[in-house]
Amino acid sequence: MTRPAYRLVCPLCEEWYEDDGLLLACSEPHADALLKTAYPARRETAGAGGLFRYRDWLPVRRVLPDAGAPAVLPAGELGRRLGLAGLWISFSGYWPEAGAGLATGTFKELEAHTVLGRLPDEPPVLVVASAGNTAAAFAAACSRYRVRCVLVVPAAALPRLRFAGPLDDCVRLIALDGGRYRDAIALAGALGSLPGYQAEGGVRNVARRDGLGTVLLAAYEAMGGMPGWYFQAVGSGAGALGVHEAALRLAEHEDAGPPPKIVMCQNLPYAPIHQRWTGHPASGSDGDLIAPELANANPPYATAGGVADCLAATGGDVLAVGNDDAARAVRLFEEVFGIDIEPSAGVALAALQQAAEAGRVPAGARILLNITGGGRARFAREHVVTPANPAVRLVVPRNRAFPSTEDVLRAIAMTERGDERVVTG
Repeated sequence: MTRPAYRLVCPLCEEWYEDDGLLLACSEPHADALLKTAYPARRETAGAGGLFRYRDWLPVRRVLPDAGAPAVLPAGELGRRLGLAGLWISFSGYWPEAGAGLATGTFKELEAHTVLGRLPDEPPVLVVASAGNTAAAFAAACSRYRVRCVLVVPAAALPRLRFAGPLDDCVRLIALDGGRYRDAIALAGALGSLPGYQAEGGVRNVARRDGLGTVLLAAYEAMGGMPGWYFQAVGSGAGALGVHEAALRLAEHEDAGPPPKIVMCQNLPYAPIHQRWTGHPASGSDGDLIAPELANANPPYATAGGVADCLAATGGDVLAVGNDDAARAVRLFEEVFGIDIEPSAGVALAALQQAAEAGRVPAGARILLNITGGGRARFAREHVVTPANPAVRLVVPRNRAFPSTEDVLRAIAMTERGDERVVTG
């Protein structure tokens, strides 16, 4: 393990920290803020491909072999159909012909590998909450590199958790029957606060944001410059924030020009960021969505360095589309490119299509559309896949708050024993 060549800084009080691989927040008493990474010099890229090509701008102590990277390509026919001549696509998933080899079909692999590369030697058990995609990425990465982790997901997400082989025993999965994403976040937060466990941190983990920021670094190389606009479906906003922070580093160290306008895309009727940005009241629940992973009820909206600051700094916007529009966009992408994409990526494409039709983006603008997941169905057709087997299944009660102390203790005991059964609440 090498000593990090970067430091962490608080955007509010400007306190500096040497990174221990686990730090998630500034210790000074002030308003909520997201820590940032500060790198000492301009970026140098390694000769090899993959995520760690950009290791000089990743908060990591170690390089993990075989980590994939997004593929960036001109949109071609899709751009012509949308009337956007300068449209490019960043595709994170399984699409071998395009150079994309992320077997779990999601750009969450970028953050998972970076988070593991940041950890100290002999870390505590990592606890991760997910609506499905993040769990798939962390399960695969932690299994490959034998990092102990507990993943908490709604039971409805289990069909997304299929892998090319069985997971290592170091990975423990808790499925919540009747639970939603917010319940997974609540239980993971309770577990992560206990001795011997460590909350992965989500958007507060600098490794997540910087790993996802490699989408912009790869696009900058492929496009020969900075895009003017960036569209992405978001839940917490970690990916969009990571792209913005990477763009600021490019502007500082390489005089790359202004960062792109960030357009965050959400799924109606439950779109927390869109509702706060526009002032529209909520009109549904996360159970009504084609892309429930976008339904993070507590994004870092007003946090210093968070969503509102990013949107204001870039002149960005938040758009929201319904399930039918997102489903049509999914079919459009597969019709044009012959590869399946995830519903959340369909949300971003549908939002871009509507923005183009309304004249909200110039027809000749250089636009980067982040297709955050795809190729999962194709991977399953071409490989023998193994479904994930939960170590624990908990029923989320509707007659009391979840999780109770008893829920947490049951989850710990059963995870450590490796039981597989349903515990009613």
